[in-house]
Amino acid sequence: MTNDPRSALNRLIAAFEAHLDAAATGDELSPAVVAAENALQDAFFTYDDSLFTAYGIELPFEAFDSDGDDDDDEDDYADADDDEYDDDEDDYADADDDEYDDED
Repeated sequence: MTNDPRSALNRLIAAFEAHLDAAATGDELSPAVVAAENALQDAFFTYDDSLFTAYGIELPFEAFDSDGDDDDDEDDYADADDDEYDDDEDDYADADDDEYDDED
């Protein structure tokens, strides 16, 4: 891995171009597209790391591996207590429905 941000940026740009060329086939499962995606991901992380190492600057966004990101989504609400959402149900129990009817 290179610590030169300029060299890493050039590799990232080349990886974007290779990905564009591979994507033009329209087959997301083709070996060329998969290889280009992997190369692009590697180039992105290399650039991000070299930029931070050289200048202490982080990119303004994060890239996540789609496999790991899916795992997080499944557990987002697994530990949520249903009772904490039930409290709002009783807030309007005594309200008169006529108060909310349109005056026509």
